[in-house]
Amino acid sequence: MRRTIVAGRATGPVLRSAEPINFLGAVDAARGAISDPSHALHGRALRGTILAFPHGTGSSVGAYTVYALKANGVAPAAMVCARPDASVVSGCAIAGIPLMLDGGLCAGVRDGQECTVDTVALTAVPA
Repeated sequence: MRRTIVAGRATGPVLRSAEPINFLGAVDAARGAISDPSHALHGRALRGTILAFPHGTGSSVGAYTVYALKANGVAPAAMVCARPDASVVSGCAIAGIPLMLDGGLCAGVRDGQECTVDTVALTAVPA
């Protein structure tokens, strides 16, 4: 089931994670990369991607990290997650980053493949 959380449309390469992301503790907001060495996406850049992941974890303060990513010009173009959580929802809302809930996490689109996410039409399709 797909649902719009923050309306918008964006195109970029899919960056898929099977692990949740703690935006406060695992993301470097200045560089726009996953900084937690134990995370599968360690070192990967978020800038311009369609970030597909199960959900966020940790403190609601992680919303400010999402906002800082946008302010620093290194944010994902859009986010797709399987279930909502306060830090990701509020962070995307204040940063204006399109956010769609999709339990299939862009099924049918390979990691790294260009994808267009349209949260109003509820689509995530290869670009």
